[in-house]
Amino acid sequence: MEFDIATTAVGFLVLFGIIAVGTLMSPMTTSTVMMVLGGLAVFGVLTLLLGVKHGEYRAAR
Repeated sequence: MEFDIATTAVGFLVLFGIIAVGTLMSPMTTSTVMMVLGGLAVFGVLTLLLGVKHGEYRAAR
């Protein structure tokens, strides 16, 4: 499967949406949920960037 920017963005948003819905359904307060979702978004973006860079490294070798 060929991953381009659109495919990667859609995959990321779908996975983040599933996690967000699960987090919103939890019995935590709204402010806690927003802090958790913010942290998850930052972690997801950093992990995605690290994975892309690792893939580029592996493809070059």
